Amino acid sequence: MLRPLFAVLLIAALSSSAYASDVSKDAAKAPSGTYTLETEHSLVLFSVLHLGLTDYYGRFDKLEGSLSFDANTPERSATSITIDTTSVDTPSARLNDTLKDSSVFASTQFPTATFKSTAITRTGPDTGRIEGMLTMKGVTKPVVLDAVFRGGALNPLTGKYALGFHATGVVKRSDFGMAGTIWSPFVSDEVNLTIEAMFEQGR
Repeated sequence: MLRPLFAVLLIAALSSSAYASDVSKDAAKAPSGTYTLETEHSLVLFSVLHLGLTDYYGRFDKLEGSLSFDANTPERSATSITIDTTSVDTPSARLNDTLKDSSVFASTQFPTATFKSTAITRTGPDTGRIEGMLTMKGVTKPVVLDAVFRGGALNPLTGKYALGFHATGVVKRSDFGMAGTIWSPFVSDEVNLTIEAMFEQGR
């Protein structure tokens, strides 16, 4: 039984390695045009420092987004992301309910948060800074994301060209009226964001 299993794992590993070699970090080789966020392989994580001891993580399970990609001049690209705040997800079900109430996301009144880019600056061959406006709980503030272009390749599962990005940024809870909870003094005002975004053309 071990030999067939080993063979399957070996084939899968070789296939994965072969696909990885097809990924191009050269943005100019990717097709220009409109891309849609591939939500099954995209993620928005957030974390706060808890009691000054550990980072406490959560995520949003429902996202939508689009990317207008200019391969020749990536700085002219633009992206827009919508987050369903009712989909907030942490290890604590009780905390999830608290995050949805009026003291934090106020999800009944503001079921979505949005980010829209306003400018992109290249900082290296595959890195850049994305400036944009983040709207949460009816408040709009500027946010800067440090982004890495993971590369582009044809997705063998869908037959569509895909682009991958990793981005990080920092926002303050107090900027969006989210500092009124009973546990607010015990966690950092700064919230670290980690974003994994996969876009597919023509979806």
